[in-house]
Amino acid sequence: MSTVRPPDPAAEHESGADPRPAPLPSRRLGEVPSPAAEHTDDPGPGRPVSPMRLEPLLPRRQHPQLLVEVDGTPATYGGLIWALREAARREAVVVAVAVLDAPEGDPLGSASRVSAREHAAAHDRAAAVLLRAIAETGVQGRSRCAVMDRAIYDALTAAGRGADLVVVGSTGKALLRHTVPGPPLRRLARGA
Repeated sequence: MSTVRPPDPAAEHESGADPRPAPLPSRRLGEVPSPAAEHTDDPGPGRPVSPMRLEPLLPRRQHPQLLVEVDGTPATYGGLIWALREAARREAVVVAVAVLDAPEGDPLGSASRVSAREHAAAHDRAAAVLLRAIAETGVQGRSRCAVMDRAIYDALTAAGRGADLVVVGSTGKALLRHTVPGPPLRRLARGA
């Protein structure tokens, strides 16, 4: 069995080793070292220190979003009124969407070839309907307006009806799947 001896300060002094730890480089309050400066012992007085970029932290459960198609019909307007009231109750956000159809003869079948003027006009129409609904309900600060291609809107509504939707982005993949409630669990009495 071996024993561990504590270091002898006299022996370290004779060998020339400094028993004190090396001092840390001094920084001003609020400065963050750049990744290149971390590999050197001292960043030096002339080197600029760049701020470190952190990704924003998201809450574990984000607020729900209610997606409402706005096409000017009374049915969609009624849905928008309901969504604004529900958003106030659930602390949600309503996204009023003007859906653009693909122009005739588009080989890709997308509305990406719609002119900027048509896009802006669709946004303005949806914003006007949204403002009228806000005035009627009194719910403010819980809504946004967007313009969307028909293909994207169809994919989202299909996911709402039970189809799987996989969203692939720069931060990874997410599967949106409709859940089917299972049978209720029965508890057995102890000793049964």
